[in-house]
This record gives sequence, C-alpha cells and structure tokens, in this order.
Amino acid sequence: MRCLHIYFSGRVQGVGFRYTSRYLAKKYNLCGWVRNLPDGRVELFIQGEEKVIEDYLKDLNEEFKGYILDTQIESAKIDESLKDFHIKF
Repeated sequence: MRCLHIYFSGRVQGVGFRYTSRYLAKKYNLCGWVRNLPDGRVELFIQGEEKVIEDYLKDLNEEFKGYILDTQIESAKIDESLKDFHIKF
C-alpha cells in the first residue's frame, strides 16, 4: 500500500481536472481526494497499490499533458479512514 500527496500546477483549474481525477481513481479503485487551491494549484491525496497508482498517474498526466507544468510529489501516511475517492469543495 502506498500513499502520495501531490500538488499539480499549470492550467489545472477550470479544465475538468478534479472530475477526471475522480473518474480515474474510481476506475482504478483508489482512495483519496482532490481539491482546488486558492493559488491555482490542484492538491491530490491518493492511496492504493503502488503499481495501480503509477498507472493512474500515467493516465492523469497523459490526459492533461498540455496543462500540467509542474508536479510536486510527497510520500504520505496511509489514512485508514478513506474508503473511496471524492472531490473536496
């Protein structure tokens, strides 16, 4: 099990990034959340099997390859309370 805390910057708000993140997370059966930040970045918290997360991030980056300018990835502690993936507002 792996857990990552990721910040995406670029043109990542107003382009369906959060909804696509949720769609792909459900497709890959991952848990976590995504939200827009006031500074224009998108924050993503994702957990699941390492290979599955890699595939998820590959798909997400491919979908938004012209929009993501920078990605900051940090390891995080597993949150046992998460049972699904949702958008935080």
